Amino acid sequence: QVQLVESGGGLVQAGGSLRLSCAASGRTFRSYIMGWFRQAPGKEREFVAGISWSGGNTYYADSLKGRFTISRDNAKNTVYLQMNSLKPEDTAVYYCAAAPAGMGYFNPTKYDDWGQGTQVTVSS
Repeated sequence: QVQLVESGGGLVQAGGSLRLSCAASGRTFRSYIMGWFRQAPGKEREFVAGISWSGGNTYYADSLKGRFTISRDNAKNTVYLQMNSLKPEDTAVYYCAAAPAGMGYFNPTKYDDWGQGTQVTVSS
């Protein structure tokens, strides 16, 4: 089991940037794939980005490619989501999640452990 705590959310104007962090506890962090998901009011939770245990492979929702970047630092047990050129439609609660390697990246049901979420609000 991995405990996850997100930070870095907030209010930003359209076109701005934010970097979310997700700090994980547990010695086995580097064996997990990590994902970022988001959920807007009245909508289902959707995949944002995923990263392999080594950081060598990354995956993004098609609509977010080029604006969002996921990375991880296994020495710090932390995964990041750099968000640039933010739009009002990016407003949501953002969650990080951990899954055992090999479970896939896109399906939230494959992730065992979730953070509490951090609110991102983009004003127009």
